[in-house]
Amino acid sequence: MFVSVVLDPGGIDSAKALANILAQYKFKKIQRACWENLQINEKELSNLKRDIDSVTDYYDTIRIYQFPINSNFAVTELRHKKWRRALFGSEKK
Repeated sequence: MFVSVVLDPGGIDSAKALANILAQYKFKKIQRACWENLQINEKELSNLKRDIDSVTDYYDTIRIYQFPINSNFAVTELRHKKWRRALFGSEKK
């Protein structure tokens, strides 16, 4: 599965911790705040979210873009220490 993570850390300490975690999960830095992994599985992604949650605080914002999720596109966001997820798919007519 393709996963892209976009970071908006609230401080330097959060930024460094997040970069270290993403590197451990074999993400590659594509742009200043954007990391990508083309070969992560669901279990690793779940562990990644848990690890991200452990080093972030109220002021950090993280967006995770995933494709495919049952032929859908998923956007998961951590904002104010709460995870939210939206699924987008094509409508069949």
